[in-house]
Amino acid sequence: MKLNEISDNAGARRGRMRIGRGIGSGKGKTGGRGGKGQTARTGVRIKGFEGGQMPLHRRLPKRGFNNIFALRLNVVNLDRIQAAIDRGALNANETVDVEALVRGRVLRRARDGVRLLGRGDITVALRFAVHGASKSAIATVEKAGGTVTVLAPPKSDTTAA
Repeated sequence: MKLNEISDNAGARRGRMRIGRGIGSGKGKTGGRGGKGQTARTGVRIKGFEGGQMPLHRRLPKRGFNNIFALRLNVVNLDRIQAAIDRGALNANETVDVEALVRGRVLRRARDGVRLLGRGDITVALRFAVHGASKSAIATVEKAGGTVTVLAPPKSDTTAA
């Protein structure tokens, strides 16, 4: 057997139906589209129309909320900052903020600010100026002799009853 002798099984490939070519073809006159009206035309069909019944996308409940005021912060853990200091990308003497992290290639772009998280450990006393920080990150930095300045206003924990 050679590659040029291989062929499909009989009936494996079916020919294309030529619609609208006379009543003898079985798909003549209306061409399988039924009678007149919107659905018989091309390109003008109401997608999702269920014959007057309430459509599925309107029967389902709305969920979620998109906060247009939310800040999109970069998240950085302490172990990544320590690794950047070890390879010389960050200077331990200057303040570590968004611009310094972008310059040191720890972050790709600035976005709305930085949130500092506490995974890993820090061995150098650093000054951080960030938009948010977890309690464990602040504790770890202060244990190493550094400081954390949170630039964002603190969230109010008042609950009105």
